[in-house]
Amino acid sequence: METYDVVIIGGAVMGSSIAYFLSNNPDFDGKILVVEKDPTYAQSSTSLSAGGIRQQFSNTENIQISQFGASFLKNIDSYLQFDDDPISIDFTEKGYLFLATKKGIPVLQKNHETQRAVGASVQILNQSQLKEKFDWLNVDDLEAGSYGYEDAGWFDPHCLTMAFKNKAKTLGVEYLKEEVVEIQRTGQQIIGIKLSSGEKINAGIVINASGTKASNIAKMAGIQDLPVHSRKRFIFLFKCLTQLPDCPLVVDPSGAYFRPEGQNYICGISPSEENDPDCDDFYMDYSVFEEQLWPILAQRVPAFDAIKRISSWAGHYAYNVKDQNAILGIHPEVNNFILANGFSGHGLQQAPGVGRAVSELVTYGQYRTLDLSCFAFERFADNNLYQELNVV
Repeated sequence: METYDVVIIGGAVMGSSIAYFLSNNPDFDGKILVVEKDPTYAQSSTSLSAGGIRQQFSNTENIQISQFGASFLKNIDSYLQFDDDPISIDFTEKGYLFLATKKGIPVLQKNHETQRAVGASVQILNQSQLKEKFDWLNVDDLEAGSYGYEDAGWFDPHCLTMAFKNKAKTLGVEYLKEEVVEIQRTGQQIIGIKLSSGEKINAGIVINASGTKASNIAKMAGIQDLPVHSRKRFIFLFKCLTQLPDCPLVVDPSGAYFRPEGQNYICGISPSEENDPDCDDFYMDYSVFEEQLWPILAQRVPAFDAIKRISSWAGHYAYNVKDQNAILGIHPEVNNFILANGFSGHGLQQAPGVGRAVSELVTYGQYRTLDLSCFAFERFADNNLYQELNVV
């Protein structure tokens, strides 16, 4: 029976980031195994995401995580390059723009103060400034917008995942195409895992980085109340003959968003709370584009009155239904089971910061660069929720 110091369940961007930062830490010299059932990541939340990164969050820690994430992406070769091959993730630093009507101004201003307090590159643009900078935008009903002008934009999710994975493997991390079907626990200690093949593996520490399947993995460890649910999100690719100069990722007051994708555009919108059931299928509802999104897009950008949907796909958020924030750290009842779950659509951009943080927790027993203890599981039992307001 094989024995590993650390077993990471889930090998997409979060699991592979943790594997990289841990294996790259000179103070850690243990054996690491990543168990991933689909190494193509064809249906992972990572690969099917919109690929955004921004600083416009309502919580200080989320802003700081993304500040490190942006720095990591800009200097990715210094972290993940090997064999002299540069890493290409197509980071497009075109910014993020959150629009607000008069009703949304108090929240926009409060979030802006939080963001500026930690040095985020954001500014508030009033109605006339919005129109001057983005003359293709209809601003008639707008009061202002929060514009993230640096360290914000989008990139290729799959390329980042593979860069983490490939680098981790060069550092000695083993990847296994398998599925965990059982976690063996004695008292407050996990002693190993069992795979679908029947193979058993001894584990010193087990890290749950399994995305939308996080609650299933937690239940195998005897944890019944991890509030991470799989929620479906649609992304639509459309063509517009009119190009929008310097177009950032734009978030409408309705919650709809759009951004350039090459010569085309992608868009999406989160459903209302009452129309957002748990699910794991990939069935497309095209009426969301035709009946809901298109009217919003055409009202906000007059040029979008004449567009054509080209393609579309569905992906899933690993959604923390309690407060839409990450759940990080050692579980209070299982002292060698670490959670890295519930990112609610922010996991891709938070992967570098969270990977570094979890590697510190494993190696030193504490966070060293960013104190992320606010995301501990204990907040649910204490009813001390930590709400993230800017969820797109």
